Amino acid sequence: MAFSDRLLEEGEHVWKAQKDHPFVRELAAGTLDEAAFEHWVKQDYRYLLDYARLFSIAGTKARDEETMTHLLGVAHEVLDHEMDLHREFAADYGISREELEAVEKAPTCVAYTNFLVRTAHEGSLAEIAGALYPCMQGYLDVAEHMTDLADDLEENPYAPFIEMYTSEEFREATAWCREFVDDCGARFPGEHDAMREAFLTSAKLEYRFWEMAYTLEGWDL
Repeated sequence: MAFSDRLLEEGEHVWKAQKDHPFVRELAAGTLDEAAFEHWVKQDYRYLLDYARLFSIAGTKARDEETMTHLLGVAHEVLDHEMDLHREFAADYGISREELEAVEKAPTCVAYTNFLVRTAHEGSLAEIAGALYPCMQGYLDVAEHMTDLADDLEENPYAPFIEMYTSEEFREATAWCREFVDDCGARFPGEHDAMREAFLTSAKLEYRFWEMAYTLEGWDL
C-alpha cells in the first residue's frame, strides 16, 4: 500500500468528521449562511499567504532540482496567480480586495498557519509533505463529497467553490502532492512517524477550519 493511502487510513475518522460537518453539508445543499461562507473566504485568503511560505521554505530544503523547482514554482503560482483567483472569487460574493487584506486571522487560522510555517522551518522535507497532504487531498475529497450531496449544482449559489476544488487543475496538483508524499515515505522510512503526526495535525486543523467558518469564530477581546 502506498504511504499516502496509509495516511488516509489513519485519518479516516477525521475525513468522516469533515464530510459530516454542517458547513460542508449545507454548502452542498446551497443553504449555508452567507456570513459563514464569507468568513471562510476571508480567512482562507489569509491562510494562502502562509501556504505560499510553506512551499517556499520547503523548496529550500529539497535536494534535487526537480522537487526544488516544483515547490518554488507552486509558491510563485500561489502568489502570482492563485491569490488573484481568490480575489476574483471573493468579488463574485461581494467581498472586496480591501476587505480581504484588512481581515484579522481568527484563532483557528492562526493555529493552522503557525503550525504549517513552524513545520516548514523546523521539520524535515518529509514532515512538510505530511503536513501539506491534507491541505490538498482533504479539499478534493470534501468537494467531491459535496458534489455527491448536491441536488442541483446549477441552482447552488456555492457551485463555484465546489467546481474550484474538483477542477482538473486541482486534481493534478493533488496527484502531485500524493506522489510527493509517497516519494518521501519511500526515501525516508525513518520519518514515517513524524510524517503521520504532521498529517493528522493538519487534518484535524482542516476540520477546525470548517468549524471556525461555521461559527464565525473570532477573538473575544
